[in-house]
Amino acid sequence: MRKFFTSESVTCGHPDKVCDKIADSILDEILRQDPMARTAVECCAAYDRLLIMGEVTTSAKVDYEKIARDTIRAIGYDFGKFAYDRCKIMVAVHEQSPDIALGVDASMEKKAGGDLADTIGAGDQGIMFGYACRETEELMPLPLTLAHCLAKRLEEVRKTGVLPYLRPDGKTQVTVEYGEDGKPSRVEAVVVSSQHAEGVEQERLRADILAHVVEAVLPAGLTDENTKYYINPTGRFEIGGPEGDSGLTGRKIIVDTYGGSCPHGGGSFSGKDCTKVDRSATYMARYICKNIVAAGLADKLELQVAYAIGVARPVSVFADTFGTGKLPDGEIADIAVKEFDLRPYSIIETLGLRRPVYAATAAYGHFGSPDFAWEKTDRAEDLKKYLKK
Repeated sequence: MRKFFTSESVTCGHPDKVCDKIADSILDEILRQDPMARTAVECCAAYDRLLIMGEVTTSAKVDYEKIARDTIRAIGYDFGKFAYDRCKIMVAVHEQSPDIALGVDASMEKKAGGDLADTIGAGDQGIMFGYACRETEELMPLPLTLAHCLAKRLEEVRKTGVLPYLRPDGKTQVTVEYGEDGKPSRVEAVVVSSQHAEGVEQERLRADILAHVVEAVLPAGLTDENTKYYINPTGRFEIGGPEGDSGLTGRKIIVDTYGGSCPHGGGSFSGKDCTKVDRSATYMARYICKNIVAAGLADKLELQVAYAIGVARPVSVFADTFGTGKLPDGEIADIAVKEFDLRPYSIIETLGLRRPVYAATAAYGHFGSPDFAWEKTDRAEDLKKYLKK
């Protein structure tokens, strides 16, 4: 039986990603000045306006508007109603609620006499998921990896002048066929939509994107005569970005994670500091999954971690290896708890999350890049000891 799975990605100029990038650029600037800051910044963009909103408790002095304009310019919006020097910006930022701070500043366990790692309580309740599989070298799902590569290539050919008529907004989508063994066998369909300058002939655009983007990215062995290509299928795409559609921080969470290959707890990442387990615990869950899969304990692993606000230790940890585990799923979950400290303080220390590393995550996914600390497989060799038991 043939099975198909589809994932999508978007370029850095997609309106939602513009908002993510601004939020994370603000977070990074705050952390440069004040690593202990509490930050939860979100953005909303529409037509010719940008709203920066949220809660920030910090000693840092930050020019929110300048960061936003610099980010918009770097993305490529130097034209239209949302141009970096033309859009209207409103800032509505206030301090974090003292009620929330109570649980974060000192966890329930710390108040009961816990150790140093109990210092920080979870910044909110919630469920977070990690995932890893053997479909790619990065241990990421193939459909999402290909979709990200296509979106990155759209940005590259635009910024390097290979296709100078392209504009920042764009989307990609890849459908992969899986064989009976559960492994990817071929690409069934590719969708690419890119904003472009006025007057560009659609036939030229489709031929250029096929040659310089699609064929430059997709491995030849995965495409065949039956692979379908849909390039700007609706035709003209001249008005894009926030001028064409509103944008909002945290609205591309499936693009940010695993392309739908595993569940998502619902919490977004961008603009949030590391005390928010929506972000930090999701990064840690990926780190755990990647190391366990790299160690050979499973070919595919999904990990769910759940927290209560103000409590340091997770209330539950669940593992699913989809039948690929060398040990029962319950034992895999026990290994995760035993070998990795899932308290927020320890997560922050393990992954070095008080540094300004977040703007780089705001486009093309938070997982899969070797530049991110949570993508290391430095624990894999040690975890192989469980294969010998």
